[in-house]
Amino acid sequence: MDFGTRVDARTSMELLDRFADRGGRWIDTANCYSFWLDPSGVGGQSETVIGDWLAARPGVRDRVLISTKVRHQPTVPGRWPESAEGLSAPVIRRAVRESLERLRTDRIDLYWAHAEDREVPLEETVAAFGEAVSDGLALRLGASNHAAWRVERGRAIARELGVTGWTALQLRHSYLQPRPGVVLPESGHRLATAESLDYVRSEPGMELWAYSSLLWGSYTRPDRPLPEHYDHPGTTRRLAALAEVAAETGATANQVVLAWLTGGDPSVVPIVGVSRAEQLDEAFDAMELRLTDEQRRRLDEPA
Repeated sequence: MDFGTRVDARTSMELLDRFADRGGRWIDTANCYSFWLDPSGVGGQSETVIGDWLAARPGVRDRVLISTKVRHQPTVPGRWPESAEGLSAPVIRRAVRESLERLRTDRIDLYWAHAEDREVPLEETVAAFGEAVSDGLALRLGASNHAAWRVERGRAIARELGVTGWTALQLRHSYLQPRPGVVLPESGHRLATAESLDYVRSEPGMELWAYSSLLWGSYTRPDRPLPEHYDHPGTTRRLAALAEVAAETGATANQVVLAWLTGGDPSVVPIVGVSRAEQLDEAFDAMELRLTDEQRRRLDEPA
């Protein structure tokens, strides 16, 4: 998310090189990243850096998969969310081509609706996303920050229209959960719930991708305390179980969280943001960690 803004282009490319060298596959970004960090007030910086990296590394495009999103790009610099692009057909048609141009590629492997747009008929949005696939611009589609019922309605519409539908759902999800019913200060974030987890578990071919999977470093960094809305007894109990399992495995708390996400039911695809090589290596090494049934039971018990 911070590539090209908080993380400079040179560092971003070094991280992408290390990612590819370690066998990394999915690179997740969005057309709006990161308009709030750039003086222009308009996004596209992350896609641009990734595109420059792809262009400078012949052959690497066939080794990685690109995931990007449309919905939040400001149409008037400095005026967000009131000027955020929606999910109308003209917006999607334009945005997918602009993303391809910045990414310097001929296809997007997974194209997401970044958030709902209830001012546009769902039929129009679904048809436009299907058009991106039929035109060969996107290979697969997903819905980020959408309610499960809304995703299922969109998939039904896609079947009726005979177009490609969403096969991935992206939500905020981690081992720790905020207090039930809390209003998140991060505008637009939608939490994974028991219902959305059950939906993904029950629908063949549907994946759940989790952003903020490591809660901005709060599991391991004293300078990144958990936000106030995580202050409840369930957090205390879960952190104790997490510390126990981390000590037993010799892994970091971050690595146990990632193993818990990827090895659960349903298995979750965690999105990890990094700004240093050691953070990237920590995430890759977590993919080798296998939790025992007993360790998972202890992690799941506290709530």
